[in-house]
Order: sequence, then structure tokens, then C-alpha cells
Amino acid sequence: MSAKNRDNKNRWRNITVGFRVSPEENELINKAVALSGLPKQEYCYRRCLSQDVVVQGNPRVYKALKTELAAVLAELRRIEAGNSVNDELLNVIELIAIIFGGLKGEDENGE
Repeated sequence: MSAKNRDNKNRWRNITVGFRVSPEENELINKAVALSGLPKQEYCYRRCLSQDVVVQGNPRVYKALKTELAAVLAELRRIEAGNSVNDELLNVIELIAIIFGGLKGEDENGE
């Protein structure tokens, strides 16, 4: 039998919540989770409960940012060749900008 899951307030987590997403939504969720540095469960329940997701800089976050920025660069080169910008790319760029702003100590308005 596995150990009981308890949160940081020592509450026992014994209820499972699941939902279906499209492959595109799953990819976007996985990118956001990787960029947050949190476990997927923690990220999802914070977002569902409208709690702040505070990114703490660490090697995993750095690697995720590096990977996503490389993907953004590849997409920008594709766009430069005459293709259009898709909404998913804009969402990822916005998320990266928010994370970098938070790591620098700025608020959401860039101040």
C-alpha cells in the first residue's frame, strides 16, 4: 500500500479529480507545468483554486525556459519565412515573459 498523500497543511488527499483535454491543451499544460517548476498536481490544483503559481528559479526551470525559448526561436524563423503566427506560440511567449518578469521581481505591468 502506498503512503498517504498529505498537503503542506497536513490534510489527507484521498479524492481523485480527473478531466479530459485535447492533445494541444495537454501540450500547453505540460509546458506551463515545466516552466513553473512545480509538480503537475500542485500546478493544476493551484490554478483550479485561483491561487498564485510562484516560480522559483532552479535548474529545472532554467532548462524548461531554455527548451521553450529554442522552440520559440524555431517558430519565429518559420514565421519569418512567410508563415502566420499561431495562438499557441503567442500563449507560450506570454507565459515566458511573465515568468522572466517574476524572476526579475517585476509586477505584471512590467514595473
